[in-house]
Amino acid sequence: MDRFREMETFMAVVESGSFVAAAEKLRISKSVASRIIQDLEVRLGGRLLHRTTRKLSLTDIGQAYYQRCQHILEEITVAEGAVGKDREAVIGILKVSAPLTFGTMHLAQHWGEFLKRHPLVEIDLTLLDRRVDLVGEGYDLAIRIAPQQEDSSLVSRKLATSRMVMCASPQYLEKHGTPKTLEEISRHEFIGYSYVPTGDIWTFKSINVTEGLKVNPRLRVNNGDTCRLAALQGLGIIVQPSFIISNDLASGHLIEILPEWHAEERGIYAVYPTRQHLSGKVRALVDYLADKFKHEKWNSHAQKGPR
Repeated sequence: MDRFREMETFMAVVESGSFVAAAEKLRISKSVASRIIQDLEVRLGGRLLHRTTRKLSLTDIGQAYYQRCQHILEEITVAEGAVGKDREAVIGILKVSAPLTFGTMHLAQHWGEFLKRHPLVEIDLTLLDRRVDLVGEGYDLAIRIAPQQEDSSLVSRKLATSRMVMCASPQYLEKHGTPKTLEEISRHEFIGYSYVPTGDIWTFKSINVTEGLKVNPRLRVNNGDTCRLAALQGLGIIVQPSFIISNDLASGHLIEILPEWHAEERGIYAVYPTRQHLSGKVRALVDYLADKFKHEKWNSHAQKGPR
């Protein structure tokens, strides 16, 4: 028999004054309530209640047991309340994973303010482009960049959207010419990004038209910022998210090619294991980043509004 259930039933019988009232309170039958108390008395080796046709009263050992049960159940209530408060509290170590370039360019500047707002939080941040196993590796939260969040076992919230831009340096375009069509691009030098799911086939869209473009990268890299630096050196054409190259486009250090064609946008997602019992520290960070990113010029999600 569940000892907690025994104590709960015993307390209900004592406080309601009858087996019938206790059974109604606990939503069990009178016979079940009576059997629980009988089994409890057998296990304890003593009678807890004096029973008459009119009323119930506690025996001496019943009185002592009642006081103990009262104390134990009060402690359980306090413990459960503390857990609830701790879950909502913004406190503890927050283990976070984020892509290297995005983490350096767009997260690093925000940690100071977040930690000042929440002095009881510690950040354990890992920057790498590999997709981590949140549960298996013990992460509270990951920032992921993808066309859409595909892992149905995880909960995600879109924080921003980054436009994918095809571009090259003015020096490269002056030397090799500016492509006028997608077909011409296939004859140019291309700097490839290793983590594109379709490999060397890039998909571009225009009005009601989708085209797949086969490229042959002279340089292939698993880091977006390195692709950017290679393009700035005039090594070829890149397709990179606006959060990496927006400043270069604004300054003219990179020039957008065929703006009427665009690659699939990338969402910036906060991903975490569960929505149920979400800790206060995770909720606080997700809300904080969503608020910060909505002001970024590269965030096309903020410019267009929620979709």
